Amino acid sequence: MKLAGMTASIAGKAAKNSLKHLSSDEEKRLQARSELMQDVGIQIAETLGEMKGAVMKVGQIASQYKDVFPPEVATALEKLQKDAPPMPYAQIRIQVERELKAPINELFTEFEETPFAAASIGQVHKATLPSGQKVVVKFQYPDVDENCDSDLKQVRMALKIAGVLNMSRDLQDQLFKEIRQSLHDELDYIKEAHNLQVFGAFHAGDEGLIIPKVISSHSSKRVLTLTQEMGETLAVASTWDNDIKQKIAQRLFHFTAGQLFGLYRMHCDPHPGNFAFRSDGSVVAYDFGGVRSYSDSEVQLFRRFARHAIKGDVTALEQDLIALGVRREDDKNIPGEFYETWLAIGLKSLSIMPYQEGAFDFAKSQVHHEAIAKMRTSLKYFGQFQPSAVTMMLDRTVSGQYWNLVNLGVKIDLSPLVYEYVEV
Repeated sequence: MKLAGMTASIAGKAAKNSLKHLSSDEEKRLQARSELMQDVGIQIAETLGEMKGAVMKVGQIASQYKDVFPPEVATALEKLQKDAPPMPYAQIRIQVERELKAPINELFTEFEETPFAAASIGQVHKATLPSGQKVVVKFQYPDVDENCDSDLKQVRMALKIAGVLNMSRDLQDQLFKEIRQSLHDELDYIKEAHNLQVFGAFHAGDEGLIIPKVISSHSSKRVLTLTQEMGETLAVASTWDNDIKQKIAQRLFHFTAGQLFGLYRMHCDPHPGNFAFRSDGSVVAYDFGGVRSYSDSEVQLFRRFARHAIKGDVTALEQDLIALGVRREDDKNIPGEFYETWLAIGLKSLSIMPYQEGAFDFAKSQVHHEAIAKMRTSLKYFGQFQPSAVTMMLDRTVSGQYWNLVNLGVKIDLSPLVYEYVEV
C-alpha cells in the first residue's frame, strides 16, 4: 500500500509538472524537470527508507546505478546506503532456529543479542560455536525473498511514471533484469556460500586479502555462518600512515581487477561496509551475494577498451562503446575533443596521464567535481549514450572503489597495476 501510494503521488506530480510547463521555453522545462526529479528522488528515498526487506534493498541497488537514473534521484537514493535499524532478538532467534532446526543455545555456546551490523535484508551477530570457534551469523529477515519481485515491479512503475527511465522498453527490461538477478543472488545464502568458497580459493595465495570461510553445518538459504574475521572501518584506516594506505589501495585494486581479468567473476558491491582493514595493510572482504560473471569476449572487450583509453585512440574507443551498448548506433557525429576531455578526467586518478607526475592524491581528488562541471557543457551529446546492461555492475564496482580510495585518503600511483592487468 505504501508503494502504491508513492506511485500514485508521483504520477500526480509528473502530470501537474507537464501541464504547468507546456508553453514554457526549453530552459524552464529543464529546470522544472530537475526540480521534479529532486522531489521524486526524496519521496522515493523516504518511502523505501521506512521499509525493511527487498523494498529498501531495491532502492540501495538502484542508488548505485548512477548512470541509469537522473543525478537528482541517484543523490536522494544514496541515503539508503546507511545502516538500517536492527530487528529484535526474539524474532532473530525464531528465524535462526527455524532455519537450522535446533535451539539456538545448542547451536552456539554464545550468541550476542545485539547485532554489530544491520542492513536492509538482514543483520549480523557475533557468536561462538560449541568447539570454541568465534564466528559471525548473518541471518535474513522473514519473507524478504517472497516479496522482492513485486517490490521491484512497483519501484520500476513509480520511476517510469515520473519519467525517470528515459530509455527504450527493451533497455529497461535488460537493466531491471540485471537488478532483479542481483537482488535474487543477494537473497540466496546458499549461492553466497558457494561464492565465498570460489573467491576464497581464487585469493588463497594473495597475501593480505582475507575472505571468511563458511561453516556449512550452521548455514542454510537464509542463515550464513562464517569464521570471524575482524578489522577496522574505512574511517579508521584513513587515519593511518600513507605507506599502509598504499598497501590497502593496491589490495582493493587487485581484489577487483584480479577477479575481472583472472576469474571472469567479480564481487560487485564495494560498499565500504563490505570491507574491513588491519594496521598491516590487510583487507578483509565480506558480502559475496552480489557477484557478476562475464564471458571471455566481454572481458577482452573491457581490456581492449582500457587499452584504447590509455592510448587516447578515440576512434577505436567509440567503436568499443558501441560494442558495449553504451554509445547508440546512429549517424550523429561526436567530435574527438569530447572523448579526449573525458579521458583526461577519467585517467587522471590512475596517474597515467602524460602531464601527471608521481602519485595521485585521492584525498584531494577533484575528478568527480570536474566530471559534474563537464556534464553541464556536454549535454548536447549525452542523448547519444545510454546505460548498458553489460557494464552496469562494472560501473557500480569501479565507481565504488574510486570512492573507497577517496575516503581512504591515499596518495598512490596506480599505473603499474593498470598496465599489468590491461597488458599495455
